[in-house]
Amino acid sequence: MSLTDLKRKKPKLHRESVSVDDFIEDANNYAFGKKTVVGDDSPAQQSTQAFLKGLDKKSVKIYRHATFTLTEKSISQLDELSKNAGMAKSKLLRILIDDFYHLSASNQQKRLK
Repeated sequence: MSLTDLKRKKPKLHRESVSVDDFIEDANNYAFGKKTVVGDDSPAQQSTQAFLKGLDKKSVKIYRHATFTLTEKSISQLDELSKNAGMAKSKLLRILIDDFYHLSASNQQKRLK
């Protein structure tokens, strides 16, 4: 590849100035799959908070990536559980964490020993 391949072929469009808040709001809308244009003041445009409030909790979830260190035995057990249940490992872990969370403090301590 030569440097001539990097030349801009179309002239750059002039864009109007955008406030930081509008930029962040538009980035949030983009992240949630909602098409918006910065500076569009149409009534159909919602704030991020209003959009989040209207989420159907059963069909749309917001997840965060997490990294954990597991033993080889735990990984093989999780693989087997995942195959037998026919569900994703992350979903199984969420179920197990929720079950442990809802145990009483004494039952949690028993499980930890």
